Amino acid sequence: MSTTLTEKPAETGSGRRLLRGMPWLVVRQHRTALVCVLGLTLLTALWIVYERNELVQLLDARGWPEKDAGQPLEDNRGYKYITSILGGLPLILAVFIGAPLIAGDQENGTAQLVTTQSATRRQWLITKLGLAYTLALVSGVVLSALFTWWWKPYRSVFPSDWIDGVIFDNTGPVLPAFLLFLTAAGITIGTLIRRTLPAMVVTFLFTAVTTMFVWDEVRRRLGDTHLFTYPMGSELPARYAESYEVDRWVGSADGTLYGWGTCAEATEKAQNACIKEHGIVNDVIEYLDYSQMAPMQWTAAAILLAGTALLTAFTLWRVTRRPL
Repeated sequence: MSTTLTEKPAETGSGRRLLRGMPWLVVRQHRTALVCVLGLTLLTALWIVYERNELVQLLDARGWPEKDAGQPLEDNRGYKYITSILGGLPLILAVFIGAPLIAGDQENGTAQLVTTQSATRRQWLITKLGLAYTLALVSGVVLSALFTWWWKPYRSVFPSDWIDGVIFDNTGPVLPAFLLFLTAAGITIGTLIRRTLPAMVVTFLFTAVTTMFVWDEVRRRLGDTHLFTYPMGSELPARYAESYEVDRWVGSADGTLYGWGTCAEATEKAQNACIKEHGIVNDVIEYLDYSQMAPMQWTAAAILLAGTALLTAFTLWRVTRRPL
């Protein structure tokens, strides 16, 4: 028995979609990862707002800033968990978003299937990159803005210095730039390896080495250090309380510098004789000032964004010029 189809087919909702075509397909393909990252971003954002409110109430109760409030965040679990999430977010995006983005489609043949349809290979790739970079940028901007809002007015009671990665890398423009760079690195690694699991492993190792070793060295070299000389044995002026001390020397009246341990003798008499012999009268510190933080962060962001651009250009060339 046959049936005549006289009714209008059920609406698929395509006319009401915010996204259509290739963007809709890519978002649908990666919807699980997308929801997880956005959910983590939202929960962390709400947690930061809550912890900031708790800190403000605590400082008000202790009479800060007129009275010393100590280090209320030193043993605070919320602060430790939030900074752990922020520190781990680049790894999450690089390994679980970046590495499988292209490698997964190359491995299971989806890339060849999509690019034999109406979409070109370049359209497919740009849509993929756009999704990953938008996710990294949104998460980075939101969390960096909120963490800066929490930290900056109350930085004197935070347990970490401004130059430390837990502060420097999670405030200002550095966090979104870092997320973009490591996501781009994961995508590039996946494009080269063409297998999801190996690409994720290599991306994990690359991200771990970059964040724990390489970037720590780069961060402290982003600013020009200054020298400050003051009488030996006296207190360092209060205006240098927020400065980061890079190195320390002792100096003579004519400006000659000696290592801090030059006159570290076994007895006080021998030490005084050494000081007199060298004419040492000053303590000298080499430091980075807190006022340098913003220029250093923008320099860091520029380096990371330049790296992102180079990796993106290489990925575009590799995918569009080589067989999938």
